[in-house]
Amino acid sequence: MEKHIYNVDINWTQDRKGTMCSPELQNEATQETNCIEVATPPEFDKGMPHIWSPEHLFTAAVSSCLMTTFLAISEYSKLEFISFKCPSKGILEKVDGKFVMSEIHLFPEVVIADESKRERAERIIEKSEKACLISNSITSKVVLESKIIVKS
Repeated sequence: MEKHIYNVDINWTQDRKGTMCSPELQNEATQETNCIEVATPPEFDKGMPHIWSPEHLFTAAVSSCLMTTFLAISEYSKLEFISFKCPSKGILEKVDGKFVMSEIHLFPEVVIADESKRERAERIIEKSEKACLISNSITSKVVLESKIIVKS
C-alpha cells in the first residue's frame, strides 16, 4: 500500500476553543464542511464542557478504527452480524511528570443470530484490535473487553 495523507486544519476561535476541519471532508456538491468544535476539556484550567477535546478524539480514533477494521475483516470473513457498537474509555493520567493517555478501554458488542458463530465473532474482534492501525500507532495500553450477544 502506498503512503496516504490526511489533512486537518485547526483554527482558534476564542478562549480555549477552536474549529477542526478537513478539506477532504468537504461536500463538493453543497460546499458544506464537516467541521467540529474542539476545546480544552473541563478537567484543565479554563477547559470547556460539552465540546470534543483532543482526549475524546484520541479515544474515538482508537474505537472507530476498531469498528472499521472489524467491518472489513467481517466482510472478508463472511461473518454475518446484526449489529456492532463499541463504547470506549480513555484514561488520562500523569506518568513521569507528563500527562499521557495511558490506556484505552474498548467494549465492543457484536450481536449475531447464530450461536455457532460466537467463537468466530470473538476471534474477529481480537484480530481487528491487533490489526487496527491506530492501536498499532500509539503507546497507550489498549484493553479489549468484548461481548457477543446471540439474538434469534
